[in-house]
Amino acid sequence: MNPRFLGIPDLADVPSVAVVVDVMRAYTVAAWAFARGAEKIVLAASLDEALALKALHPDWVALKDGPPAPGFDAVNSPGLLRSADLGGRTVVQKTTAGTVGALAVKEAPLVLCAAFVVAEATARLLRERGSDGVTFVVTGEDGKAEEDLACARYIAGRATGAAPDAADSLRRAAASRAANELAQGVRQGVHPDDVALCLELDRFPFAMVAASEGTLMVLRPHPMDPPAGEDPPGRRAGPASPAVPGGPSAGGVSG
Repeated sequence: MNPRFLGIPDLADVPSVAVVVDVMRAYTVAAWAFARGAEKIVLAASLDEALALKALHPDWVALKDGPPAPGFDAVNSPGLLRSADLGGRTVVQKTTAGTVGALAVKEAPLVLCAAFVVAEATARLLRERGSDGVTFVVTGEDGKAEEDLACARYIAGRATGAAPDAADSLRRAAASRAANELAQGVRQGVHPDDVALCLELDRFPFAMVAASEGTLMVLRPHPMDPPAGEDPPGRRAGPASPAVPGGPSAGGVSG
């Protein structure tokens, strides 16, 4: 595999395979939404589009960055979403960088959205597809976000069958600007566990594939059962995170 790592402003062509990385927090949140039962996630281009989709489909769950806002059901926080009942629901997600990155490569034949929580499943899907010339879209800080770069490089290494240093990748992410801002309360719509949840490696056994469905860009989980006898490295490395059987409610989202 010949990976390249580009920020959203650097995308000059349509890649054959794109892996859009947003660790803190869009695609950690997306993974949690699927874990909580969401059927699909519609990636909205703007807040207005998210609200318009919610108006057309009142049973959909609208989610955004920042503090709670009228018309939205939840915020972009894994800690706040982890106890939501999303069984069979459609989530509409609009974030500052993650959804923007996916929409920027929507013409690519294969678009994966990723974070540490689905790193191994993403790498396995790339291996199974025999993907070459993979473009990793580093969404944060115009391609310079340390947490997204660390995750992208880790996935790229795993996709080639290598054994990159998981603990080092997680340490770099933990020391990132985004992690510090979340921990210090600089950003709004944050739960105290958000950073720890974003640093859980391989928590979920699925990759996340985005594709156009009509006029919408839709993200769906793609289950990836580990090969018999294989122990994914991520659950044995990096800073420990608590088991999360429950937690605070996610802005009133319920079944």
